[in-house]
Amino acid sequence: MVQTGADRTTHDTDRVAGGPEQARIDSTGAEHALSGVLTVRSLPAILPKLDALGEKDLKIDLSGLKKIDTAGAYALIRLQSRLQNEGGTLSLAGVQPDHQALIERVAQSLPKPEAQTQARRGMMDGFDSLGRKVVEFLRFLGDLHAMLGLFLARLVHVIRHPSEFRVTALVHHCDQVGLKAVPIVALMGFLIGVVLAFQGSVQLRQFGAEIFVVDLIAISILRELGILLTAIIVAGRTASSYTAAIGSMKMREEIDAMRTLAIDPALALFVPRILALLIVLPILGMIANLTGLIGGAMMAWIELGISPGMFMARLLDDTSLDHVIVGFVKAPVFALIIGVIGCHAGMQVGGNAESLGAQTSSAVVRAIFMVIVADALFSVFFAILGI
Repeated sequence: MVQTGADRTTHDTDRVAGGPEQARIDSTGAEHALSGVLTVRSLPAILPKLDALGEKDLKIDLSGLKKIDTAGAYALIRLQSRLQNEGGTLSLAGVQPDHQALIERVAQSLPKPEAQTQARRGMMDGFDSLGRKVVEFLRFLGDLHAMLGLFLARLVHVIRHPSEFRVTALVHHCDQVGLKAVPIVALMGFLIGVVLAFQGSVQLRQFGAEIFVVDLIAISILRELGILLTAIIVAGRTASSYTAAIGSMKMREEIDAMRTLAIDPALALFVPRILALLIVLPILGMIANLTGLIGGAMMAWIELGISPGMFMARLLDDTSLDHVIVGFVKAPVFALIIGVIGCHAGMQVGGNAESLGAQTSSAVVRAIFMVIVADALFSVFFAILGI
């Protein structure tokens, strides 16, 4: 339909039917008016008309638009994006406030394209990446130091105010961390003793020194492997559980609610968990040592014919108490490392399940790594002291 007037000429009027809902484009020169109902039902017919608008700079009047849904809002955003890519603009006039809010909300919900960055190559880029990782690791150590200081401060507060200490929480965590870990720790220690005795007997038999397998088992288990492997197992079980529990509370904003109720999260969450580790890890290490010696004695009896009485006599005569002390000195340090890393990772969880999973796996890896590093430092330290 063509109309002539003194001021303007209507070149084209399109009415598009979309079932019970309709949308209409009235074009007058470079100005266009969109009216009717712009919803998902009318889009199949109206989209070709919107795409056919060939002006570089479009102005569309939406004052006659009665209804719009998210699909209609996306159609307008899509048109605007196409024009911007072609170097043009889209101007919307007469937009009702609720329609404008919907269009903005849909625009904000659209995924943002990731910036394409070219991979840089060169020696300096390698040094830059290495430096960033070192700084990130140092920052992580600083965060652990802060978490450790927070735990010690709250522990001193609890000692000064025993009535605020949560005994029930401590007993619960001791049960979860210690009692339920006894079977796997005992089995691990027993198998390690068996393996050491078997491998040691194979090698020492070549030199007629089978009796020294007792010394091999005792020193390896009591000094290093018993407490180290126990700490690794506890790190896998406990660091992940601490991170998951605290992270879930953070996701559900329970920690914010605790602060609102004047409950200190460090006092209620960190102190019982870390203190439970400090109590039970030496006990678990002792269980691993005992079962390891039992497994070694059994395999030495089967493989080398060393009776349990002879094994015990050799153990008591030739094994220094220093080896036992060295092993148990490490236990509190390993417990602090595991507990602090698990609680710290839980507080780093964001508001989604992906963050919880990432922090949980990261806590396990970091706890095991730091335990092994600490054990290596202990070995160097005791070697310097001659113990």
